[in-house]
Amino acid sequence: MINHLRDDFGVEPVCRELNLSVSAYNARRRRPKSTRRLRDEQLLAKIRAAHAASGETYGARRIHRQLRREGVTAARCTIERLMREDGLEGVVRGRRRRTTVPEPTAPRPPDLVNRLFTATRPNQLWVADLTYVRTWSGWVYVAFVLDVYSRMIVGWQLATHMRTDLPLDALEMALWRRGIKKGSGLIHHSDRGSQYVSIRYSERLTDVGAAASVGSVADSYDNAMAEALNGTFKAELIEHQGPWRDADQVERAVVQWVGWYNTERLHSALDYLPPEEFEAAYCRLLATANAA
Repeated sequence: MINHLRDDFGVEPVCRELNLSVSAYNARRRRPKSTRRLRDEQLLAKIRAAHAASGETYGARRIHRQLRREGVTAARCTIERLMREDGLEGVVRGRRRRTTVPEPTAPRPPDLVNRLFTATRPNQLWVADLTYVRTWSGWVYVAFVLDVYSRMIVGWQLATHMRTDLPLDALEMALWRRGIKKGSGLIHHSDRGSQYVSIRYSERLTDVGAAASVGSVADSYDNAMAEALNGTFKAELIEHQGPWRDADQVERAVVQWVGWYNTERLHSALDYLPPEEFEAAYCRLLATANAA
């Protein structure tokens, strides 16, 4: 405590308030550091590095997992204590603004997911949704397409409007990146927003043989995994690094964040592996099984 306050108030006044003599304080400073203190300092350096590498978004839980991946053994409670003492913390999700508006007159596909967001392979089930970003020059909207199996963001797009073109462009990116063709068995799930039940969007899914699925109850649980991605995006990038100037600045940040999310971010649902690494493990298992 004295070390933190001495630059502002001086050693003697602080010692006097703490009823501690200056000589005793100096003796403590000259005393060799304990083994525990040395270990804490070494661990804290690694914690700071992992926290910084995550864009200062990881809390103690993910820091603990990241250090384990690096071969560093430490109790989670120790990491929590050191982060608390050092003023390090992860991001906390905020509230979400509604971006899709139900279209009651449009034909609505059935709910093929029924809130069971599970998949046994890549490109079996995708979820899609829109979210928003407030900038100094106006609102910006971002559409994501997420692969449920690996939590990989397979498509995304950004615009200053919420017309069907926005999520459709994100879908086109996903279809191109994953090489989706008819017969893939893909299910595409979304909420009942007018953009996703539009004729153009529905026809594009039909073109590639993807089965459209739309939440039946029309609340956040119907598209919970996509909502969770939006929450992570808002907490770890938008709210954490804002405020934002304009759409161009947001777009550059989203490109970097999606790259980090897919290749480095640890996901608790994937046993704390990044999506790319999780999919690579699946491909190795599949190749081994086919070779047997």
